[in-house]
Amino acid sequence: MTLQRSSGVLLHPTSLPGPYGIGELGASARHFVDWLAQAGQRSWQVMPLGPTGYGDSPYQAFSAFAGNPYLIDLTTLREEGLLHDADFEAMPAFNPRRVDFGTQFVWRNQMLDRAYAHFIYGEHAELTAAFEAFKQEEADWLGDYALFMALKTAHGGLPWNAWEAALRDREPGALASARERLAGAIDRVQFVQFLFFRQWTALREYARERGVQIIGDIPIFVAMDSSDAWANRDQFYFDDQGQPTVVAGVPPDYFSETGQLWGNPLYNWPRMKEDGFAWWIKRFQGSLKLYDIIRVDHFRGFAGYWEIPYPAETAMNGRWVPALGHEMFEAVRAALGSLPIIAEDLGVITPDVEKLRDDFGFPGMAVLQFAFGGGDFAVNDFLPGNIKENRVVYTGTHDNDTTRGWWVNADESERHNFRVYTSSDPGEDTFAWQLTELAFSTRAVLAVVPLQDLLNLGSEDRMNLPGTTGDHNWTWRLDPAALLPSLAAQLRELTERTGRSA
Repeated sequence: MTLQRSSGVLLHPTSLPGPYGIGELGASARHFVDWLAQAGQRSWQVMPLGPTGYGDSPYQAFSAFAGNPYLIDLTTLREEGLLHDADFEAMPAFNPRRVDFGTQFVWRNQMLDRAYAHFIYGEHAELTAAFEAFKQEEADWLGDYALFMALKTAHGGLPWNAWEAALRDREPGALASARERLAGAIDRVQFVQFLFFRQWTALREYARERGVQIIGDIPIFVAMDSSDAWANRDQFYFDDQGQPTVVAGVPPDYFSETGQLWGNPLYNWPRMKEDGFAWWIKRFQGSLKLYDIIRVDHFRGFAGYWEIPYPAETAMNGRWVPALGHEMFEAVRAALGSLPIIAEDLGVITPDVEKLRDDFGFPGMAVLQFAFGGGDFAVNDFLPGNIKENRVVYTGTHDNDTTRGWWVNADESERHNFRVYTSSDPGEDTFAWQLTELAFSTRAVLAVVPLQDLLNLGSEDRMNLPGTTGDHNWTWRLDPAALLPSLAAQLRELTERTGRSA
């Protein structure tokens, strides 16, 4: 993949402002695209768009292919006659600055139930034809996902490996009976996915027309409780009861002294090789329907992954196991051509990870918040002057503190190293913009800055604290008054000055 020197902004759609408690794919999303274009930005980076479950993390979705129903724009549904004014009468009071996922789970699902009822009992010939076409086009994953979600609801939310054995093990007779018994619920799930993809496709086209490309994000692993694991059990390490024998995580690192126990099922790479990595080909094919560029989270897991015996209380007692990433990417390239991938190559990076990244020409990542630690920081690969051209540079990511928060809480040694490197002594109010200027000034082909850093927000507005399930994770929302034309002009000037404009 060949990127042009450019820049962009990281903001998950759930963080957009709007009247219904969470960001949506309607007017506020289009306004943000307009602001990006005004600011001279050519990329909007988002996190995974899948349907979230317990913990509300976009990196733990019920499907690697489906979209998040919470993002469906209700105003658009009202304009299309799928919702009526009366449907909004019992709307709860929402916090404009934080997402309450519990409220969304109840109220928004009720609204989508009403939208489906209005569709079924109304006259929507054009929409019906489009829905039928969507079901045919996405049948490869949509049928399993819709059945999975209908069964999950019927089982009171229990994970698939807690269902009765016949459904857990996907016995054909049990599946056929479930499809007949739950036909209405299955069709409702499919219709909601139709609404999501219809709106996302329209938003992506709106962005493309304004010169803004979408950088998406796919987690390397799928969630334990997902349609992917249930419908493709042979692709993972499960026992006869549907319990994982080993799970994913990372060893102790910058974020956690005991590592991170993610709990995702691990891929059975030899089995995947036997069928030509068909599942991965389908997954990347699905991602290309959503994104212009794909950021692959935890890229190092394609070279070797941290295998933790199940069950475990922490990630400390794991081991590194080689993966078949090189053969997989060869198969995907043969099927789909050269892929527009950014490799999230952070963490414990070894020569085999670098070789895998470089053999396929994938740009790696550099995070400036990691640049100034250690004694001999001058050799740090993330130091602005050391960053190579085929990299995507960030001030911080969704897992980092905001840059203002990082500076306030940084070790004095890191603050000292920054002062020495830049011959400056920034204050709390100026540091985030100074680090943004450094990012844009590097040789990295693409510079991406979280919107919180452009707004100079503190730690209370960080997106996620890894290794925790705190109430604030993933809940931050943008103040609609914050996207000022003056900030767009300031960002455009920096973009042009550093040679990143179109």
